[in-house]
Amino acid sequence: MKVTFMDPRGNAVEAAAEAGDNLLRVGQAAELPLEGTCEGQMACSTCHVVVAEDWFDKLTEASEEEEDMLDFAAGVRRTSRLSCQIDLTSELDGLTVSVPADSADARKM
Repeated sequence: MKVTFMDPRGNAVEAAAEAGDNLLRVGQAAELPLEGTCEGQMACSTCHVVVAEDWFDKLTEASEEEEDMLDFAAGVRRTSRLSCQIDLTSELDGLTVSVPADSADARKM
């Protein structure tokens, strides 16, 4: 399956994924600035992405804990999610998400 990330500069980055993969790990493997400081434990917001409108309702609903962590992310929008909380399914083949312009990966600095 395919996931398209729009990087912070607006460039499309296509990544191959398998059903069951986690969006954070797919984005990191594609060299996108998704830090994931807490390693998917939902204790930070460094993996914040904005899901394309036409895909947002296809995702499972965000938990209250995820919504609370998104309060700490910069540039949050109605379709914002933490990529660590999105497990890919075959129904998400072709998913498009944007990495916010102010995203940075301290692991690469």
